[in-house]
Amino acid sequence: MRQEAVAGKFYKESFDELDKELNECFTSKFGPGDLPAKRKESKIKGIISPHAGYAFSGACAAWGFMEIAENEFPDCYIIIGPSHYGNKSGISLEDWRTPFGMVRNAKDVSIALKNNTDLVIDEEIHEQEHSIEMQVPMLQFVNKDNLNSINIVPILIGRDIEYKKLAFQISEVLKDLNKSCVFIISSDFTHYGPNYKYVPFTLDVPKSINKLDKGAIEKIISLDVEGFADYLNSTMITICGYMPILLFMSILQNQEYKGKASMLMHYTSGDILNDFKNSVSYASILFKD
Repeated sequence: MRQEAVAGKFYKESFDELDKELNECFTSKFGPGDLPAKRKESKIKGIISPHAGYAFSGACAAWGFMEIAENEFPDCYIIIGPSHYGNKSGISLEDWRTPFGMVRNAKDVSIALKNNTDLVIDEEIHEQEHSIEMQVPMLQFVNKDNLNSINIVPILIGRDIEYKKLAFQISEVLKDLNKSCVFIISSDFTHYGPNYKYVPFTLDVPKSINKLDKGAIEKIISLDVEGFADYLNSTMITICGYMPILLFMSILQNQEYKGKASMLMHYTSGDILNDFKNSVSYASILFKD
């Protein structure tokens, strides 16, 4: 079983404290303002969700997980995050534990992906990585009505894969499996400031960060894969989950996605701290089915 790596650091480590913390993410001024309502029969394809500590990005993440809570419960959630500690990509076959309990691995999907794509099983790269872990307690919180039925496919993406090829492979596997899957793509957006070695501007920093982020988000919601890749190269924007995003956009293209994408929320750590010397941006983006 994959144990928690950042409980007590990025989020509260006891059941009750974590439950309270996530309640506050939904009801805070940056959050949706309320807890999820009842499920509808509509479906979503996936969300892009941040992965910083809940004190910073939890309210932003709550917007996307509100949609997960209020739409149809799928057979599995495919959680794709960036690897912060290396360039290797890989799937975890483990069940994952959080203070809310265990979440089962959708092993049939995970093994099918291992057998039919360039992805390999690599538990070691998952041990300390937080990008996927930060999505799991939130997923449990909004699925209290299906807590024992949650199945996840945890995939870390480094820079060792060709995302277009992998997107085609994943699309073919999912088509053959014929299961309902919702994607959760883990990414923060602009990391600005000397701490991140990225200071492309020094004047009107909040407005400039917002403009930089929105330029990337516009490419994403229009599913302009090449445009997003070009934007990454031309601006050198520090989006840590750019590879998972490129992969997901390419999967949607392969699946001939006809739904509608939209930005639900966007703000920065600078907005919370009122200090933009060093700032990380968070965005919640929805892909309706």
